[in-house]
Amino acid sequence: MDPTPAPTPPAVPPVGPPPGHPVMDPAGGAGTRDPMTQAQAPGGPDPRTWSAGAVPAGRPGPAPSPARRVAAPLAVLAGVAAAFAYVGTVDPNEPGHYPVCPLLRFTGIYCPGCGGLRSAHAFIHGDIGTALGANAVAVVGYAVFAVVWVMWLIRAVQGRPLRIGLPTGWWWVMGGALVIFSVVRNLPFGSALAP
Repeated sequence: MDPTPAPTPPAVPPVGPPPGHPVMDPAGGAGTRDPMTQAQAPGGPDPRTWSAGAVPAGRPGPAPSPARRVAAPLAVLAGVAAAFAYVGTVDPNEPGHYPVCPLLRFTGIYCPGCGGLRSAHAFIHGDIGTALGANAVAVVGYAVFAVVWVMWLIRAVQGRPLRIGLPTGWWWVMGGALVIFSVVRNLPFGSALAP
C-alpha cells in the first residue's frame, strides 16, 4: 500500500458571473441575473431575473410604422425627381452648364454614359426617340430603375426587405453589353447610337 494520499482534483471555477453581478444585455440595457436561475431556465435566461426596464435578447422591438417603412423609397424618388427636374430645366444641349466627359474630351471616344444628360432632358420632355438616340442604355436604365423602385415601395408597404440577387453571370452579361454598346457607338456603322 502506498502511503501517499490521492491527489485532489483542481477546483472548477463557477460558470458565469457571480450572483448579483451586472451583465450587459445584448439589447443594450444593463441588468442583473443569477447564473443559477439562468442554468435552470430552458432555452436561455429566465426573464424574471432581469432588472426592470431591461429587454431580454431575442425579443423583437416594435415594428416600424408604415410611414417609416416607405420613407427611404420616397426619399430616393424625391432625389431622382429633383435631379431630373434640374436636367429638364437646364438644357444640356447648351454648352457651359455641365462638365464635358473627360474620355470624350481627351480621346474623342464616347463612353457608355456620353449623352446621358441629353437623353434625360429629352425623356423629361417626352421625346423618347431623341432620348434613345442620345443614349439608349440610359433609357433602359430609367425603365429598370422604375421597376425596381416600384418593387421596393410595394415591399416596404408590406414590411418586407427588397433583396435583388443577380448571379455572377448576369453581371458579366451586363458588363459585356455595355462594352459592345461603347464600341459600336464609336464605329461608323453605329453612329445612330452616338449622341
